[in-house]
Amino acid sequence: MSQGTSVSYMKELHSDSALSTMIELHSGVRITYMLQAVAELGIADQLAAGPLPVDELAQKTDSDADALYRVLRALAGKGIFTEVSRRVFALTALSEVLRSDHPNSLRDAFHMHGQKFMHDAYAQIGHTVRTGQPAFEHVNGTSLFEYVAQRPELQELFGKSMGKANRQIQLAAVESYDLTGVRTLVAVGGAQGHVLADLLTRYPGMRGVYVDGPRMALVAEQVLRAAGVLDSVDMVSGDYLESVPPGGDVYLVSHVLHQLGDDDTVKVLTNIREAMADGGRVMIVNAVIPEGDVPHPTKILDSTMLVLGRSRDRTEAEFAEVLRKAGLRLVETTGRALPSSVVVAEPS
Repeated sequence: MSQGTSVSYMKELHSDSALSTMIELHSGVRITYMLQAVAELGIADQLAAGPLPVDELAQKTDSDADALYRVLRALAGKGIFTEVSRRVFALTALSEVLRSDHPNSLRDAFHMHGQKFMHDAYAQIGHTVRTGQPAFEHVNGTSLFEYVAQRPELQELFGKSMGKANRQIQLAAVESYDLTGVRTLVAVGGAQGHVLADLLTRYPGMRGVYVDGPRMALVAEQVLRAAGVLDSVDMVSGDYLESVPPGGDVYLVSHVLHQLGDDDTVKVLTNIREAMADGGRVMIVNAVIPEGDVPHPTKILDSTMLVLGRSRDRTEAEFAEVLRKAGLRLVETTGRALPSSVVVAEPS
């Protein structure tokens, strides 16, 4: 206990105090960069066959053995990797996810978000808070997508990191909603086609309609063909801000509306309402932010989008309002605990 104060700093640092909690949070950014480094080096891939001494790991990854040891030791203290004997490391359940071949691999995501142009934007979130404008554009002089489009060396990494993470989140959400009996599903903004391919595989009697721009349609056609479902899909190249095809029992809008402001969101939903039969449904796959202090991954993701672009996520009440303006009513929300939920709406 220090002289002149009743605070015991020893006690504070050895308990679940506010001080120790904030110190833990402060270390988060450093842990992120450590994960980015080991992801880029492919450490988890090297350990896939079993434990290895750090000297051998350093040789295989062209890195400094002492520095690599100190980083792996720090991560092992967080349950990411484990030091099975002195200076010998192995994978844990957490570091397995850093393997390139893991079905839920986050290796590319850590690698991407550790790039200088990304972390420089995150570091300037104060600019976004003060102005409401994306820090990414302030730091890099252009939007995220334009920045990547101008740099071919980044496009593969960006596509793999963003595509895989989004695909995993979307597929988890659609598992929470039963589409048994649906004859025709229209994927509005079908992107690379992975979600539509998964649904058509899961529901063999269903027919799909894919709607997106011509560039994405070319990619989606390959994905749907590889999944063996292309013959069950009508490919429609078009702008869903202008119109959508009629005749769908369900209109799937997956990770589209968070890219749009309220006016364009209402426009897309109105186009769907005009195209759908009275018995049709809209199935929105998107983050749904809970009200109040409830911890939820969407709150961090929404703040991330605030920095990187002009996207936003919505609460259930905010979804209900844009749906109402489009002549629809919210009837159900499933998968609330997931990073993305399913918001189901019908004609009002």
